[in-house]
Amino acid sequence: MLKKLFVRVGLPVGFGLVANSAFAVGPDFSTLTAGVDFSTVGPALLSIAVLISGVYVIWKGAKLILGAVKSA
Repeated sequence: MLKKLFVRVGLPVGFGLVANSAFAVGPDFSTLTAGVDFSTVGPALLSIAVLISGVYVIWKGAKLILGAVKSA
């Protein structure tokens, strides 16, 4: 009987207290991220996107030209 009472009442209350205290304040990573500069990440991602789209355009253009030459 006591075990059933613990499982029904004590266990959920215990988990609730642990969850509340564990997630009350988030971790502070400001000391880790203060020395990292993310200002070059945006332009780097844009340049990679431009490079990939340029390769795609060249690939499609080559396929179009080869298709035109084959059909002629």
